[in-house]
Amino acid sequence: MAEDIWPTAEQKEAGVAQAKALRQQAAEGGLRFEAYLPPQSAEWLLGRIEKGVFLDPSEAVFVVLGEHKDLEPHKDLRQELLRRRLNAAIDDPRPSIPAQQVFDELRKKIGRSTTRICRVERGRPVT
Repeated sequence: MAEDIWPTAEQKEAGVAQAKALRQQAAEGGLRFEAYLPPQSAEWLLGRIEKGVFLDPSEAVFVVLGEHKDLEPHKDLRQELLRRRLNAAIDDPRPSIPAQQVFDELRKKIGRSTTRICRVERGRPVT
């Protein structure tokens, strides 16, 4: 059941190969890519743009990834954030969702999204 949601070894290998192939191009001109945001994440992002927190989705990705990179060496802070998120989820008064329903919804969403590997030249995607 869950095994068909997670990337296969071949998909992971393809992702690593793509990253290696893009490294030189990224070093010379940066990296542009297309990303899918689920509806809740998209709404959150657009709300932040409307409030002036971010100029556009590209700036949001730049800032959020920078913050993630800055937190990467601080395992204690990341664990504390995870602990707080888990406690908030446990304390959430809303009714829980059965696992089967969650997996069914994930399968439906994954089926709608498309994973594309694209080539990037001089910092721009080539289709």
